[in-house]
Amino acid sequence: MCECEPKQAPGPGGGGASAPRRLKPAPLLFEPPEAVAEAEHFFDLESIEDPRELLARSTELALAFRAAADRAVEFQAVAAAQLADPRRFDRLPTAAIAEQAEWSEDYTRKMVEFGRELLRGSRAAD
Repeated sequence: MCECEPKQAPGPGGGGASAPRRLKPAPLLFEPPEAVAEAEHFFDLESIEDPRELLARSTELALAFRAAADRAVEFQAVAAAQLADPRRFDRLPTAAIAEQAEWSEDYTRKMVEFGRELLRGSRAAD
């Protein structure tokens, strides 16, 4: 992610002094069902005994999760921009989007602008 992209703002109200909120992560829908049954199970990494192989596989997963997180943020931004679009009869104010996404209003404004940039870029590519 480049430095120009918005970063997650501190908790509600934007006050940096409060402890960061811990959001419940989205379920990993593609992880095997036994992962739910075993608390220590994580993509079968616990079964890898060779440290080189473990490092390689865990690095692959970390990179995949970072890429997925970056992509998810892009989709969040596009959705925020669409919800705030003044051409929509059902557009939402920044405060409503912020509440729904559990973002600060400042972060929401940045995400809306980022989403608009992404949408402009995708229209230019068409």
